Amino acid sequence: MTQPYEAMAKLDLPEDERRELKLRAELFLKMCSPLANADTEGAEPLVSVLDFNSVLREDTAGQMLAREALLTNAPEQYDGYFQVPKTLD
Repeated sequence: MTQPYEAMAKLDLPEDERRELKLRAELFLKMCSPLANADTEGAEPLVSVLDFNSVLREDTAGQMLAREALLTNAPEQYDGYFQVPKTLD
């Protein structure tokens, strides 16, 4: 059974906000409707509109650093781990 979008999204909005949201969504869909008729024959799919080559290196396994070497730069450490200020109560 198909549910209304409000129920699927778990939205609990007052009726006036629902009407406003519905009007805005309909306007958006109307503005986008010409795109449904756009001729895309022969168009190549894009990952990005920017013309660039990836500058990321190959993801390869390398030599791991020893824990002691990593902790030499730690301002504070405890029991072999970085010690940081508490951020959550």
